[in-house]
Amino acid sequence: MEEGMYRAVCGGRIALQRRQYSASCREFSVRCPRLQLRSLSAATCSVWLAAYGLFVLSQNSMVLSAAIFITLIGLIVYLHFVKIDQESLLVIGSLGIQMTSSYASGKENTTFIEMSQVKDVVINEAIYMQKVIYYLCILLQDPQEPHGVSEVVPLFQSSKPRLDCLVEVYRSCQEILEQRKTSDFTRTLN
Repeated sequence: MEEGMYRAVCGGRIALQRRQYSASCREFSVRCPRLQLRSLSAATCSVWLAAYGLFVLSQNSMVLSAAIFITLIGLIVYLHFVKIDQESLLVIGSLGIQMTSSYASGKENTTFIEMSQVKDVVINEAIYMQKVIYYLCILLQDPQEPHGVSEVVPLFQSSKPRLDCLVEVYRSCQEILEQRKTSDFTRTLN
């Protein structure tokens, strides 16, 4: 297993872990920074200070109870549905591509795309927050039109790695796709 440090589009540090199980099976994991206690404390304090201000004005203790309840529910929702700690991409040349997002709460969301549906893996560009960013995506073949694309599936949506990190993953994916095309071509000749 190899690990390299990179930067995300926002400037934060991310880690790319690379594992090669065989020539046609590789896994890439992008780890985002963990939840910072400082930012969590700042958000909690600001909500509770606002609630205390309302309590002083209204003299209603339900305001403080509601603030505690809202803070706890908000934290649970954030950890379970929003904060992604790790995004993984497992490419198996003979089977397909598996994408996994691991949330801070431990929940995992996994999507699998069969290799027969994959047309290509490309680096695309987009405008995001008034700047051009690059992202890795999978182009899915259109079943009705063999040369068309039916869907574009973006990868690493939460971590948003910069181009230097994406190029490394892209090159490795292209090696596996080329091996698959070569083996498919040899099968058709025989």
